[in-house]
Amino acid sequence: MFLDVPGGKLFTSRSGPANGQAILAIGGWIGSSELWQDPLAILSDEFVVVSYDHRGTGLSTVSPEAITFDSLVADALAVLDAHGIEQCVLAAESAGAQTALAVAARYPGRVSHLVIVDGMYTRGVAVDNDPFLQGLRSNYAATLERFVQLCVPEPDSEHIKAWGRKILARAQPEAAIALRVVGSETDVGADIARVSQPTLVLHGELDKIVPLDRARELAAALPDAELVILKTSGHVPTLTEPVRIADAIRAFVRGKA
Repeated sequence: MFLDVPGGKLFTSRSGPANGQAILAIGGWIGSSELWQDPLAILSDEFVVVSYDHRGTGLSTVSPEAITFDSLVADALAVLDAHGIEQCVLAAESAGAQTALAVAARYPGRVSHLVIVDGMYTRGVAVDNDPFLQGLRSNYAATLERFVQLCVPEPDSEHIKAWGRKILARAQPEAAIALRVVGSETDVGADIARVSQPTLVLHGELDKIVPLDRARELAAALPDAELVILKTSGHVPTLTEPVRIADAIRAFVRGKA
């Protein structure tokens, strides 16, 4: 269904049992809810699974000018409200980690457990000195292709890269740039210090986008965090190893119930 939000509409979907523990999943940068499609399908046998295309991604139609960090946080709450979900397991991939960490810290009653997959949560270089942002502005297609190659270093993964290209292609360049700027300018350090929920940090050892040390630092900064290193995974294990991701989330939530 489509949800009205300031600046446009968000596409969101739900599956699983009519009632039960809910999981809300957030994609990263210009990766839509499709990044979570396979893990959520597996988990839908037991959980109410909800996903949405955040601003600038997938089927959502929100103007780039309406992409701010505060709006990204507000949208997650709006999706929960639209589906009548009071509390959820909040899962996020890559740059979606910033939103998830902020929601967990600022609205602790809405989040029972937190799952961060290859989280890009720290501020990067200054916007004016960001080579990735400069690449998006000067040669968008080539920069996006380089990004795909770095995201999926696993062997025998051309089909995953092709899938990834199609997901990313749904975003407009202006939205991609706006999301990158928001991510670079946002500092969730204060939010991390306030997160109290049990947290599962999953990170691919082969990740060439976010170094493994960032995952170790995040896990160390949280009061109740478990770090699981995925030795054969790159930056998007939700696409390349969905069964492993789903099994890890299921075991984590059951163990922390």
